[in-house]
Amino acid sequence: MYKILFKLMSNKLMIKTVPTRLWLKTEYYIRVNKNLNLSNPQTYNEKLQWLKLYDRKPEYTMMADKYEVRKYIADKIGEEYLIPLLGVWEKFESIDFDKLPNQFVLKPNHTSGNVFVCKDKTKINYEELEKEVNSWMERDYYWVHREWPYKNIQPRIICEKYMVDESGVGLKDYKFFCFNGEPKAMFIATDRGIDTRFDFYDMEFNHLPFMQHYKNSDKNIQKPAGFDEMIKLSKILSKEIPHVRVDFYDINGRIYFGEMTFYHFSGCEKFEPEKYDEIFGSWLVLPSASNK
Repeated sequence: MYKILFKLMSNKLMIKTVPTRLWLKTEYYIRVNKNLNLSNPQTYNEKLQWLKLYDRKPEYTMMADKYEVRKYIADKIGEEYLIPLLGVWEKFESIDFDKLPNQFVLKPNHTSGNVFVCKDKTKINYEELEKEVNSWMERDYYWVHREWPYKNIQPRIICEKYMVDESGVGLKDYKFFCFNGEPKAMFIATDRGIDTRFDFYDMEFNHLPFMQHYKNSDKNIQKPAGFDEMIKLSKILSKEIPHVRVDFYDINGRIYFGEMTFYHFSGCEKFEPEKYDEIFGSWLVLPSASNK
């Protein structure tokens, strides 16, 4: 039944007609190959689906908005943790590229995974870039996985300063899984866009023996200089939130905020081995669902 529904849901005309609960059950079954237990969720992935339905605080929209969240970060931990903003626009035609530096990063504030990294402005194909950016602006990301915080974000294009770490070619992401203000685990994403690898660690920086979507790195990853500082900041930013992933960059010893993610892999990615889905799930204490 779910496979038939999933085919129907692939039709753009059908997407908004499928009730959220049915959508989540269908997507979960197709991607995780299990029935979704919403009445008594136990695993991490199951509980993320439950949170999509029942934990809908208005402030989550601001936190998921890559532009508006900057105000929250400045207030909670300070503007010094923000990557410098070069501009914000509501449409591509408004961008004055002559005023931008030779290197910069463009991204939409209302989706996930969309980004344009410019390392040399003289090589931009503006016609192709306009098509790409316009496709971002037309994307209503809420309907992709029914992640509620994205539903009411006003779409914008933001431009940030191009940053590189000690590698000189890009950035490593440091992503902390926080549960009611307590980071319990994190992972480091390396070689993004080349041969992406994820390596998971506990809060003592012990490597955790599991994978999710990407293989572990074959490199000797060193504990970042700002590890303890990132833990401290994670606690502040995730306070009183049942679960959120808080992302940072450590650029030459200085910490910068990345983003806040409420549903890691949208709660539809298998853990290998599977027991870590249960371990992470044990850390996530669900709030009461008054509208359940």
